[in-house]
Amino acid sequence: MNKQEGKHRILILGANGFLGNAIYKELCSYFKTFGTYNTSNTQLEKNNHFFQYNIEEDDVYEILDIVKPTIIISALRGDFSKQVIVHQHLAEYVFTKKIKLLFLSSANVFDAYSKYPSYETDKTYSNSIYGHFKIKIENMLLRLPKNQVAILRLPMVFGSKSPRIYEIIQHAKEKEPIEVFPNLIMNVTTDTKVTQQIHYIINRNKSGIFHLGSSDLVHHDDFFKDIIKSLKIENPIIKQVYTTNDERYLAVLPKYNLLPKNLQLISQEILTALEL
Repeated sequence: MNKQEGKHRILILGANGFLGNAIYKELCSYFKTFGTYNTSNTQLEKNNHFFQYNIEEDDVYEILDIVKPTIIISALRGDFSKQVIVHQHLAEYVFTKKIKLLFLSSANVFDAYSKYPSYETDKTYSNSIYGHFKIKIENMLLRLPKNQVAILRLPMVFGSKSPRIYEIIQHAKEKEPIEVFPNLIMNVTTDTKVTQQIHYIINRNKSGIFHLGSSDLVHHDDFFKDIIKSLKIENPIIKQVYTTNDERYLAVLPKYNLLPKNLQLISQEILTALEL
């Protein structure tokens, strides 16, 4: 283990969620890594590296004072207005302590643009409540010194244990329709790839805005049908949902903050991984 890896104390807010947990597993062998979880969990209660934290009731400063992180990774979920307040506190803390914050954002910060894929320097613009909320936090963090923030915009994230895969399997079991959007063009990624990319960003002390999606684009309906095939689901009920007559893009492509080749991926890799 090199000195660079050993010196960080990392706090992952939302470490019991799908992505937060994947990030914890990737980093905990290399750094002093701590995490928060929301609902009571006897396993995590015994782990000295985990703290129960409810954004509705608890003060994030208490955990920050105990952990004294050099890097905070925000993978929080929950009430949007409460999250905005938490991130205001985090921004103050990060600025005062001169440490770094990695924020998991979303392709939805561009969901009002439908004609093209989006790149790192494009202006954010959203029609959804979720997209608005992510933009609000992004704008707040972008006021911090550039080297203290990394904003990681994610497309749809898949993985063998991801909520989306679980939902597809559940719908198939219960003979419920699986919704697909034929006119939606997007890019995708996996939990494994995102965690490797985050590890690299920490190791290389990178900052700025990162678009962590596959380098190719896929149609939502084609990709979901391919997933269903990879999962060997027979006779699924597929419901085609048309929200618009035109093709619309919801894709975050990297142009300026490119990661090394081994940390880039194409959509086919996700399907191959699901077949294993």
